Amino acid sequence: MEALENITYDELNVGDSATYTRTLTEEELVLFAAVSGDVNPVHLDKEYASKSLFKERIAHGMWSGALISAALATVIPGPGTVYLEQSLNFKRPVKLEDTLTVKLTVLRKEERNRVVFECEVINQDSDMVVTGEAKVIAPAEKISLERPILPKITIGELPEA
Repeated sequence: MEALENITYDELNVGDSATYTRTLTEEELVLFAAVSGDVNPVHLDKEYASKSLFKERIAHGMWSGALISAALATVIPGPGTVYLEQSLNFKRPVKLEDTLTVKLTVLRKEERNRVVFECEVINQDSDMVVTGEAKVIAPAEKISLERPILPKITIGELPEA
């Protein structure tokens, strides 16, 4: 079983960085729509999306934001982190089967365990997809725990749009 271990406020230094990578699948796109309630046809309807600015279905912008959240929660600083603020600048669309890598870099440490991170998300072609900053409360105490095993979620047959 894989362990999750945090990096405490005292262990973090300006310039420290880490990455988190994930690929957008059809299943994840549909699950994100279901969980968020964002059923914009540019995400779900192939025919509608073919007539859009992007000419194909694209991911929800906040899917990239969710990857930043996952990186903060599981990689740096990791378990025990409290998310306070996030700015996002969407540079280009994310398409099905794109593999995104989130890179978080410590920009500055502030009082009361606050840490500001530079956030960059790039795709498999090294194109910048999202930039921004996040402010968190970094954990004060070391935590190491087993990564939870999540249930397998399946999607039934979708009706034709």
